[in-house]
Amino acid sequence: MKSCHALLLLPLAGAFAAMAPAQSQEPPPAWAYPVNPPDLKPPVDDGALRRVPGSSAAFTLTQVRDRQFSPVWHPQEHPPQPEVVARGRKPDVPACGFCHRADGPGGPENANLAGLPKAYIIQQAADFKSGARRTSVPKRNIDQKPGMFQAATDAEVESAADYFSSLKPRRIIKVVETDTVPKTYITANHLAAVSTGETEAIGRRIIEVPEDLERFVSRDTHAVFIAYVPKGSVKQGQTLATTGGGGKTIQCAICHGPDLKGLGPVPGIAGRSTNYTVRQLYDFKNGTRAGTGSALMKSVVEKLTVDDMLALAAYTASLAP
Repeated sequence: MKSCHALLLLPLAGAFAAMAPAQSQEPPPAWAYPVNPPDLKPPVDDGALRRVPGSSAAFTLTQVRDRQFSPVWHPQEHPPQPEVVARGRKPDVPACGFCHRADGPGGPENANLAGLPKAYIIQQAADFKSGARRTSVPKRNIDQKPGMFQAATDAEVESAADYFSSLKPRRIIKVVETDTVPKTYITANHLAAVSTGETEAIGRRIIEVPEDLERFVSRDTHAVFIAYVPKGSVKQGQTLATTGGGGKTIQCAICHGPDLKGLGPVPGIAGRSTNYTVRQLYDFKNGTRAGTGSALMKSVVEKLTVDDMLALAAYTASLAP
């Protein structure tokens, strides 16, 4: 018997087959794939305890930089972390909560895992392990994933998937349509606004930055991000997502549900990082994300331009997760 997901996708075969051939490939947008400069030097730890609003916890900079440690600032808001999320397993399995944070919101440089289907998380781990899921721009944190999942046991992956899939996602993105944006620099594979207050034209970019960089550096799960997008982007994305743009793609709700919060094993795409979404769309089109289900997504995105991806990301990020 075919799975519910397989049955759901059968009526789409004709729609995928009818879509026109892909356009010429555009280069990956640098604003969506920030790569640390070779001379990046993290600030030295002065030993002071770091604190965040609404929490009695305190950690040093060295602690929040420890890949085998997931800082818990708001323990009342989520269940106890399983060992692989809280501390990982030395030397090859870092704490899942180090990158994705204690209750899974992640940041512009990685995935928000909160509330993703368990089966989907496990499949992504398998795709990273096999090398089927890669990145269009090397030297990013995703390059560490294959080795990490080759070292992780099936029980550890399942434990992490159980935990993150049980969590309720929440809104962490503010989408702002604008002509001008703060000037930025790259740190830890994401953009941050300069402290001088300088601005520049946005052009055809999304500039996603932490609202409060120090809270994000401290791995506070309450950190919020501002996604600056060109004016009109949200409406453009809504039209593409809800109509298919006259054959350019298909309606997102067919697979991701009427509110884009997911449908069965298909992940939700509402309320997620704009830059993360653009990277996934581009990687599907480019073929560097080629795991289970990717063939269907490649058919959906093959006619999309980077501008289309920008608009879709702006719209989906504006929705409640």
